[in-house]
Amino acid sequence: MEQLVLIEIDGPVATLTLNNPKFYNPISDQEMVDALIAALAQIESDRDIRCAILMGAGRGFSAGGNLSKIGNPGELGGGAPVETPSGYKAGIQRIPLAFDAMEIPIIATVHGAAIGAGCDLACMCDIRIAGESASFAESFVKLGLIPGDGGAWLLPRAVGFSKACEMAFTGESINAQEALACGLVSRVVPDDQLKDAARDLASRIAANPPHALRMAKRLLRQARNQRLDEHLEAASAYQALAHTTADHREAISAFREKRKPVFTGQ
Repeated sequence: MEQLVLIEIDGPVATLTLNNPKFYNPISDQEMVDALIAALAQIESDRDIRCAILMGAGRGFSAGGNLSKIGNPGELGGGAPVETPSGYKAGIQRIPLAFDAMEIPIIATVHGAAIGAGCDLACMCDIRIAGESASFAESFVKLGLIPGDGGAWLLPRAVGFSKACEMAFTGESINAQEALACGLVSRVVPDDQLKDAARDLASRIAANPPHALRMAKRLLRQARNQRLDEHLEAASAYQALAHTTADHREAISAFREKRKPVFTGQ
């Protein structure tokens, strides 16, 4: 059986590829849930990795739920209603929690469709860039469902409440340029340049001190649910740590000496 998530490590950058292109890389199957979470844990534990890229194999990013299985016995929605919440918690809902716990920055590179939970998966990443062929749909309502994977929490934080409502209530797709206009993605590039654009961005991120990167991501994530005074307290605590790092001292020295810094992760 093919690996469901491929891992490629190139220096400080890791690339994760959802690898079930025959079914458009669905993420609702338990095997894919386990494989994706294991891949995230592997790269998170590698202190040499400073940035990650997430992509889909084949024609598109992810179809979200596997509609050929949904509602079947033992699958999502396939048991008694009282059992469904525990099925979601043990399955697909583990994915947004795993992404939220990641400290290294993650870039979603989207070509083709990111549908339903696939759209939500892109929103779990810190940065999203799209190929010109990309389309996004919060399409659950079209199936008589709601986002069971955290999409109603994730999407408004990416595009704002009004646009999230429009996408969730209509279930209609938006193209790459529309996604750029509403802030769902930060850039759009030709499909044949998507991988190179992601790697270039990841390399520019990974060139920075890893402790500062991880703390900056943590601070941004926490700020979504904090009051300003709580955020400022956390920022000062992280800054106290940042001031003690060798990379901070190297950055200051390099600035004063007008040279390129050499960061060691210390």
